[in-house]
Amino acid sequence: MAEEKSKRDCFGMSMKGCRTNNGFVQNEDVLEKDLDPGSPADSAQHSTVGILGPEEPDFKDVQPYAGMPKEVLFHFSSQARYRVPREILFWLTVASVLVLIGVTIAIIAVSPKCLDWWQAGPMYQIYPRSFKDSNEDGNGDLKGIQDKLDYITTLNIKTVWITSFYKSPLKDFRYGIEDFREVDPIFGTMKDFENLVAAIHDKDLKLIIDFIPNHTSDKHDWFQLSRNRTGKYTDYYIWHDCHHENGTTTPPNNWVSVYGNSSWHFDEVRNQCYFHQFTKEQPDLNFRNPDVQEEIQEIIQFWLEKGVDGFSFEAVKFLLEAKHLRDEAQVNETQIPIGGLDTARLTSRLGKEYVNIMNMLLFTLPGTPITYYGEEIGMGNILSTNLNESYNVDTLFSKSPMQWDNSSNAGFSEGSHTWLPTSSDYHSVNVEVQKTQPSSALKLYQELSLLHANELLLSRGWFCYVRTDNHSVVYARELDGLDTVFLVVLNFGESSVLNLKKLISNIPTRMRIRLSTNSANKESEVDTNAITLAKGEGLILEYNTKTLLHQQTDFRDRCFVSSRVCYSSVLNILHSLC
Repeated sequence: MAEEKSKRDCFGMSMKGCRTNNGFVQNEDVLEKDLDPGSPADSAQHSTVGILGPEEPDFKDVQPYAGMPKEVLFHFSSQARYRVPREILFWLTVASVLVLIGVTIAIIAVSPKCLDWWQAGPMYQIYPRSFKDSNEDGNGDLKGIQDKLDYITTLNIKTVWITSFYKSPLKDFRYGIEDFREVDPIFGTMKDFENLVAAIHDKDLKLIIDFIPNHTSDKHDWFQLSRNRTGKYTDYYIWHDCHHENGTTTPPNNWVSVYGNSSWHFDEVRNQCYFHQFTKEQPDLNFRNPDVQEEIQEIIQFWLEKGVDGFSFEAVKFLLEAKHLRDEAQVNETQIPIGGLDTARLTSRLGKEYVNIMNMLLFTLPGTPITYYGEEIGMGNILSTNLNESYNVDTLFSKSPMQWDNSSNAGFSEGSHTWLPTSSDYHSVNVEVQKTQPSSALKLYQELSLLHANELLLSRGWFCYVRTDNHSVVYARELDGLDTVFLVVLNFGESSVLNLKKLISNIPTRMRIRLSTNSANKESEVDTNAITLAKGEGLILEYNTKTLLHQQTDFRDRCFVSSRVCYSSVLNILHSLC
């Protein structure tokens, strides 16, 4: 038998004593010798497996062991007891992956459109000349805005909106632009703007800027070239023949500007009238001219490349004029110039006692909350009338310097003067004072913005109108899939008692106050049969129900939603299968 084994020309791998060979030949010069069948080494502790040679190895008495060679591994892997579990695990894995892919596709399919970044949180509108002066010249500037970004983040603001800062003469608050690609020196340099953009994005904020495509300043190069009929610029503006004699102009028609005077002005250089819907220093561009459209597109692209995230387009409704020049019927109606910068502040318009409920209204209505700088602390219009400015003074009073603290110039500037006087109440109405007051307008504003950020029903839910009269406004915010409902009660009248049970019969007798303009009432409860409301008081009440208002017949016609979504508490996601 030993002679027969010697003809196999093979070597064995052994395990003997306390030494283990895991399949590697450590010394090719030392091979195992054939052992006699009766040798003590030929025992259970020593087994030799031939792995080379023309004959099939015999694995009958071999058990799996660590480090086995591939021939041994293949032998055992083909056995049913090893193969079947492996195949089961493989197909389970495949099935799990397919199910996961299917679920993912289904979730994507039923998921509603995400809110765009400009819808995801509040915006803060800044008039740059009045926000913060960084160089002591009495004018706010871009560096000043950058210095105050930390404050803006404490308001839970998501987007900073900077009004016009382009190079322009002092007419209509820089809406008559002299150069669309330049920063006015009063605000700083282009480098300052680039640094501001980078700082805003570092704070994870977005930036939008004003853009006024309807008209330019009469100092703009385009207008100067157009009035001289130079090349393609000849028709960049709207020109028409008119009669001008002895200083008196007979315009082409009776069209009037937003200020009530004629919208035509005679230009002595071109000897024609040009059209303007605002002041005569702001000639309207001819948007029917493809070259003008291309210019505007290139300007937009210029600012996007600077890092701007979006634009607030002003005076868009004035872009196109009728091709005919027929006279139009005159309407006895005062037209209001561009934007909210020219309106009175909330405090001056409604009264100090209504500032908090106006901010509560702002954060609980559908849509994107937009706050004009200073409204979060209840700033009012200035009263001064001795203003050394070329603007219409009626539009200046809401643009006084931001009130940061009770130091000189309200902390707006360390200079000897400011471009507009500060309000006389800045010693008590300022950021630093209100930071320390638990019942201040600033504290409530911060709580409202935080609530808006954390509650889906405020950003995505239904709006249900319940009641409005001369005294109070009541409405609900709710979302399909959520049992929670916010009931907002705002009292714009004198002190009164409101019976909510009479308005909505199936609401609980007692409700929790989630937020109140009176900080002492926060987290307490009210009796819905008789809610006592002080003048200017607002409440956000919270209750749970299985029957939402928009599902009830009595309120179905008084409930609205811009894009309906539902909430799944099981998956903790929004979906559109409502």
